[in-house]
This record gives sequence, C-alpha cells and structure tokens, in this order.
Amino acid sequence: MTGPSARALPTVVLVGRPNVGKSTLFNRITRTRRAIVNAMAGTTRDVLAHEASWNEVPLRLVDTGGIFGHTEDPLHDMVVEHGKRAIAQADLIIFVVDGREGRLPGDDEIAAAVRTTSAPVLLAVNKADDKRARDRMYEFFSFGFDHVFEIAAEHGTGVPELLDEALAQLKAAGKVGRSGSEENPDEIAVAIVGRPNVGKSSLVNRLLREERLIVSDIPGTTRDAIDTVLQWHKRTFRIVDTAGIRRPGKVASAHAVEMVSVLTAKRAMERADVAVLVIDASQGATDQDAAIAGEAERLGCGMIIAANKWDLTKGEGDRYYKDFDEEQRFRMKFLDYAPLLHISALTGERAPKLLETVDRVAAARKKRVTTGELNRFVERLAREHPPSSPDKKHVKILYAAQTGVAPPQFVFFTNVATGFHFSYERFLINSLRETFGFEGTPIRISVRRREGRRQSPKGEEGKRVRKARPTSKD
Repeated sequence: MTGPSARALPTVVLVGRPNVGKSTLFNRITRTRRAIVNAMAGTTRDVLAHEASWNEVPLRLVDTGGIFGHTEDPLHDMVVEHGKRAIAQADLIIFVVDGREGRLPGDDEIAAAVRTTSAPVLLAVNKADDKRARDRMYEFFSFGFDHVFEIAAEHGTGVPELLDEALAQLKAAGKVGRSGSEENPDEIAVAIVGRPNVGKSSLVNRLLREERLIVSDIPGTTRDAIDTVLQWHKRTFRIVDTAGIRRPGKVASAHAVEMVSVLTAKRAMERADVAVLVIDASQGATDQDAAIAGEAERLGCGMIIAANKWDLTKGEGDRYYKDFDEEQRFRMKFLDYAPLLHISALTGERAPKLLETVDRVAAARKKRVTTGELNRFVERLAREHPPSSPDKKHVKILYAAQTGVAPPQFVFFTNVATGFHFSYERFLINSLRETFGFEGTPIRISVRRREGRRQSPKGEEGKRVRKARPTSKD
C-alpha cells in the first residue's frame, strides 16, 4: 500500500488567529461550505484541504484552524502541531487578520512564525467592510509584508485581487503548471462514517500512513469532513473522514458546532461512492450505527461494515467471531449485502483488505448489465419463481431494463398496474446481486405496466371506409 500521492497542485495555506475569518475565506475561495463557520474560537481543528481554481489554474487550499492564540480546546496542542506541519509544506501563505480588532499580540506571534518559512506571504486584512477595520488598516503595514490586501471574506470584496496576486507569486516561483493537476474521473470517493470515538480518524491515518488527522479519546474530536487523496495499486481514492454522528437528541442538546458537523458528515455521504461504517468491535453495532447505515443506504452509497479494534478480541476463538458476525447481521438486517470486515486501525490488520473491498464495491455500484443478459435472467427467474403482488393479482414480467447506475437501477415492465410483493422484491434484488455481482451496493427497482398498443391510424381509416361503403339498395 502506498501513501498519498505527491502534491501535484500548488498549496496555498491560510493562517491566522482563531475566529478571524479563515474558514469563511476558505469557503469563499473553494466555492463550498466545507469548513464549519462559527463564532466559537477554535472551531476548525483538523487541517482542512480542498481543491480550488482561479483563472483556470488549479490550487490546493488549506485551512489550518486557529493554531495560534489561546483557546479552551483541550486538543489545542495537537491542532498547533498539525497546523505547523501544513505551514512547512506551503508554497504560499495567506496571513489573515481581523481588521476590526486591529493588530494584537497573537498576530505578532504568527507574523514571526511565517517569516521563518521560504514561502511568500500575503497579508489579508479581513472584515474591511466595517468602518472600524478601515480606520485601523495602518496598524498592519508595520508588519513589513510587501503585499497587504483589504478583504471582506463574507461578501467576497477584495478576494479576486488577493487571488490574482497569489497566482502571480506562484507563477514567479515556478509552482504553477505541475503535472497531475487535472481531476481524475476514476477517483473513488470514500466516506468514513460512524459514531464518535470508534476510530474513524485512526483508520484514515493508518490508510494514509501518516498522522494526517487529529486522534483523541475525546468524543467529537473531528468536526469538519476532512478529505485526502490516496493512491493505491494504480487506484485513486478520496478518503473523507467525517465527524462522529450521535443520536439526534444528543446532538440537539450539544452546541451548534456539533450540529453543523453532523450536517457536514451527511453531505459527505451524499458525495460518496462508498461509505465505510466503522463500528467498535468491543461493543458491536448499536441502534445509532444502524441509523447511520440506513442514511447512507438511502443516499445510494455502496456499503462496507468495518469492525474496528479487532485486536481487542484476540484469543476469543473462532466461535466468538462467528457469533459476532451473526449478531451484527441480525442488528442490521437491511445491510445483509454489505461486506463485514474485521480490522484494526492500531495494528493495520486488514487495512489493505479494506481498500480492496472498497474498489470492488465501487466497481459494482457502477456496473451495467446488457439488456439481453438481463432479460434472459428475468425469463428464467419468472419461470422458476413466478412474481407475486400485494393485491394478489396475476403478474407477468414482460421485460426489464437497467435505467441507471451508482446505484444500479432497474425497471420491470409487467402486464398489470401493480407492484411486487415486498418479499418477491427482496428476492428479486438478492437474485440480481448474486447473478451479476452487485457486491455491497444498494439496488433500486421499480415496476411499470406496459402500455397497450394503440390501434394504427390506418386501421381507423379502414373502419371509416367500410362504414361508408354503399349498400346494394343504393
């Protein structure tokens, strides 16, 4: 297994004190809502990266979080460590300050830190739409940076000028135009989902073979949906680590940041080809795990269940493993098609197996069956197992067609306007999966009555002609 691909895009890193507007600027430049914006200092913890482009030049934009300045966050030291690592890899740094507050000691600390890097620095004085910011603009020129810009990240004012200069600096440094900057259409998006503290970030770090994400025993450590590209056996995966999703009642009682984190995790599932549901092997699947899986299944993701912390079950014997699997299948009956893997993010056990399975499930989700194959299957199946309907009508499948992929979608045309009995529908889906190899992917089916053939205009005209023919009396 190989680690992430070498950085193909020029990397622009946002730095600044907590709550100066870095996440707002990040969302503005990337044209996304990937970074959580909240008035609480230190909302962004992990280093958040996303592709962006300006004047058709692709960039990699990085939000370091509030790595400078004091916060009450117990993980602040880890946030600082990851942020400084990102700064060291920057091709260009955008230093964001709050114009309304003016120059503060925390800004001096950051200015000193970025001066030690070899990357060019652009100073962005944010919130310039406020008169207080315009009045205090002069304070920031004393830093001595050559390029100072007044911006309002929330409204986009001044951001184009900032990006124009960023592009000019990157071109002057020879950082623009690297090979490999085009998007990979075969990239597989993988959402790592589950409850808090089941080891999602540890698993991503294990797959990437680096401490890319902050890992802590504190539930809710991950807030943003953090995505990283991974190259493995000529395959490209975009691994997205999502925030732990708690029960709705608990989220409602938590602060707003967690509520937005859950929403961000659901958006990650909407974009995913495959969702890996991470459960704690020492606890087994819970009702909340089933609820998360149900949401991913509803969104049409390919599904894999990964029982993490399997190293804690060593010595339990083969019977335990069999009982464990049967218990999880019972708790999540609707996911009987999802592969169940025993893994350990701590030791790396079966981590390559997980990527192999993701690759297979992603391929199955996009598989298309020819019309001939499908109808031969339908003919044989209907002959051996005639369909049934909820209202006990006699149903005959006339033909079928695959109408879509990701997930696979099939339409069955019948002789009467009715659906299949739920048990026959389940049997039909399982037969499709087994026959054509739709491993780990939901399958959508619908039933339509074939419309009767309309009488031809020629036939109608023939009737009118015969009706008008003169009789012998005429």
